[in-house]
Amino acid sequence: MQAPPLRAAPSDYVFLPSVSYGERELDFKAGSARNPDEPRRSAGSLGFGYGVTQRWFTEIYGKYDRLQGEGLRFDAWEWENKFQVTEAGEYPVDLGFILELERPKDRSEGYEMRVGPLFQTEFARLQLNLNLLVERHFQAASQPDTEFGYQWQAKYRWQPRLEYGLQGFGEVAKWNRWGSADTQTHRLGPAVFGKFAMGDRQAIRYNAAWLFGVSAGAPEHTFRIQVEYEF
Repeated sequence: MQAPPLRAAPSDYVFLPSVSYGERELDFKAGSARNPDEPRRSAGSLGFGYGVTQRWFTEIYGKYDRLQGEGLRFDAWEWENKFQVTEAGEYPVDLGFILELERPKDRSEGYEMRVGPLFQTEFARLQLNLNLLVERHFQAASQPDTEFGYQWQAKYRWQPRLEYGLQGFGEVAKWNRWGSADTQTHRLGPAVFGKFAMGDRQAIRYNAAWLFGVSAGAPEHTFRIQVEYEF
C-alpha cells in the first residue's frame, strides 16, 4: 500500500532565502480550502523562531487542522531550519536552503522531511521567488514515495505597509514520475504583503493570498494568511 500523494496544508507559505541574525519572531499562519463536493479544510500553526547566526534561522511550531463539521485538533510538531547560502545582492540570484522535519500526532504517518533550494532575484521594485521542494515520509505505516512540490511569488514593492503581487503553490506527486492531472494540485492567485515598523527592532509583517485551483486535483479556492511579530 502506498502513501497518499502530497497535499500541502492551506496555511503553507512561500519561504524566503534571507536570514536576520539575532531576530526573534512569533509566527502565526492560517488557511482554509474547499472543493464544491468536499468539506472545508482549515489549518494553521503558531511558532517561535530565532536567527541563531547570520546564515541560520530556526523555528519550532505546533500545527492544527480542522474539517468542516468537526472540532479543531492538534496535528503535528514541526522544526523548520532555513540557511542563507549567498549574501543578498552578491549574485544576480540570491540562494537559500530549507529543511523541515515534522512529527505528526498520528504515529502511523511516521516522520516527514521537506528540503529544497530557495531562489530570489529582483528587477527594480519587482521581487521574484521560486522554491523547489522535495518531501519524504519515514517510518510510515504505508510505503512512502518521494514527492515534488514548488512555490513561487512575484511581489511589487509599492510601499512598506502595502505591497502586492501573485503567489503560486503546487504538488505533482512523485518527484521522478509526475502524477496524472487529477492528482496534481496547482494553485495561484493575488497576494498582498506589508510591514509595520514599531521601533527598537520590532515590527509586524503580514502576507495573505486568495488562490484559485488550476488543476483537477487542487481545491477550487484557498485563502491563506501569515502574521509575524518580530523583536
